[in-house]
Amino acid sequence: MKFFVALVLALLTPLTLNASQDTFDAETFALNYFDAWSATQSPHAKTEDIERYLALLTDDVGHQHLPYDPDGERDPQGKNNMREGMTYYLGSHMEYQSSLKGQLSGFDVLVIKYETYVKGKHPQTGELIEKSSETVEVLELENGKVSVIRKYSR
Repeated sequence: MKFFVALVLALLTPLTLNASQDTFDAETFALNYFDAWSATQSPHAKTEDIERYLALLTDDVGHQHLPYDPDGERDPQGKNNMREGMTYYLGSHMEYQSSLKGQLSGFDVLVIKYETYVKGKHPQTGELIEKSSETVEVLELENGKVSVIRKYSR
């Protein structure tokens, strides 16, 4: 994992981002993306929070998060599939904290690193879940929106 992160960071050293023909503010986008994502995980999250997050994604967004989503290929139903999955888990957290630790951009890619703490109940099994994790998300961008999300957590 450390090697992968180092490789991604090395490849992204030139800090130019061409997500659209207009000027793209990668730092602001990263903050908006992280804030929108975090809002969907809140114990008080609403469907409006999910929609705010999904507005940052292309309709055919690909999502990879091993071992849950092993295939990051773009899918014509990508955004709808994410909406369905996120709605299923909506409000299952009793506690949630997150902290953005860093970001890097270049070559139509944005990398963010964050830490989270979550405590909640699985909506199907009722199992109590409590964990802290460190996550790196590699966000591939197209026309100012996220087209592929590759999520690495430990």
